[in-house]
Amino acid sequence: MFDLTGKVAIVTGASQGIGKNIASILAKAGAHVICVSRNKKSIQHVAEEINSSGGKASFAPCDISNGAKFSILIQQTVGNHGQLDILVNNAGITQDGLLMRMSDDQWDTVLNVNLKGAYHGMKAAIRPMIKNRNGRIINITSIVGITGNPGQANYAASKAGLVGMTRSIAKEVASRGITVNCIAPGWIDTSMTEELTEKMKEELISRIPIGRIGNPEDIAYATVFLASDEASYITGQTIIVDGGRIIN
Repeated sequence: MFDLTGKVAIVTGASQGIGKNIASILAKAGAHVICVSRNKKSIQHVAEEINSSGGKASFAPCDISNGAKFSILIQQTVGNHGQLDILVNNAGITQDGLLMRMSDDQWDTVLNVNLKGAYHGMKAAIRPMIKNRNGRIINITSIVGITGNPGQANYAASKAGLVGMTRSIAKEVASRGITVNCIAPGWIDTSMTEELTEKMKEELISRIPIGRIGNPEDIAYATVFLASDEASYITGQTIIVDGGRIIN
């Protein structure tokens, strides 16, 4: 069950945190994973870790906000491996600030990576997936795109836009054997949450019914499910993985 043997996957933002765990667990499920990030040294290390653990991985430095470069990366992947089965658009950044003080550069930079980067990736990936009449596209959004968050208008807009774009593209390609879905993480234990004080963490946990901050693996396992043949009847959906945060 959830066997990805023989599948080829691209994971963006794979150098750390959620992306690194997604790449690792997709490889454990049998996929060959191309780890993508702007930081060549970091993703090379991730790929080496996966290979040394018995998985299959390679790495490709790329600025996904550059559509031409992202398209070339996908073309090279198909050329080298003969196929692209799974695309995980995970790369994302924050540049927080109240709207009245937010610069155009803060707005544009976040939207260009979080939303336009996924647009570039999906646009390039769909063609080879249509040719194979099979594909899984998984976009990592956020509960902030559903609930909003003060000081994160740019981030929330990018993540909400990802949900709408996912639904639209899911309708465009469903008849070609391609599914397009989102995963919306809640508070996940990454380098971002490590900067919080213990008091802030306690406040966060008090609002999560399950009673803990999530682990990157929680998102990675949901990704493996959506990437699998067993999820072939799920498309255009947003799976919220937040320990019940938004229902509380």
